[in-house]
Amino acid sequence: MKIAIAGGHGRIARRLGRLLAARGDEPVGIVRNPAHRDDLLADGVRPVVCDLESASVEEVVAAVAGADAVVFAAGAGPGSGAARKHTVDHRAAALLADAALRAGIRRYLMVSTRGAGSPPPADADEVWAAYVRAKTAADEHLMAQDLDWTVLRPAALTDAPGTGRVRLTAGRSVGEVPRDDVARVLLTLLDTPAAAGLVLELAAGPDPVPDAVARAVRERTGER
Repeated sequence: MKIAIAGGHGRIARRLGRLLAARGDEPVGIVRNPAHRDDLLADGVRPVVCDLESASVEEVVAAVAGADAVVFAAGAGPGSGAARKHTVDHRAAALLADAALRAGIRRYLMVSTRGAGSPPPADADEVWAAYVRAKTAADEHLMAQDLDWTVLRPAALTDAPGTGRVRLTAGRSVGEVPRDDVARVLLTLLDTPAAAGLVLELAAGPDPVPDAVARAVRERTGER
């Protein structure tokens, strides 16, 4: 498969890119900084420079052309203000959805966040509240499109080694999850067309990743 990953130099994105490359897929990492190209090449990922904050939809269509799926793993990142939460975490995700539609790419995986889908807590600081609102808006935009989307909302992210065991639920994620395991879940979702249309909350848990994804699909269909 050819998979285009927005935010290709991010910590989840690079893990996913390496997993895809290791099994012989064709990952493409969309990055805004040309200095990140060498890192992606070392991972086995083909870099494409395209700034999703300023690009036109036609430029993004060119960046993802020929892909079998797109993954939105971009983010304004720590230290960014509320304004960039809107331009990156919301608008760039929506732009990728619009480009996928124009390019005829049906599969779209969204890396969202815990708390999205609900108003931020009243005591949340301004930037976190803006982040949750931006992620919620991005998720809602994607879910309104005629795409085979899956929204993944991980719990608090860590750089601890992955265990390959997680919990996927329709309820709010609680606790933590290693980025290694987020990447493994994304890889499995790419291999699971029946996961389209699901909003999944992800945390560390007892289930091997393939079993957790398969259970989430069964629960949606009512199968045992």
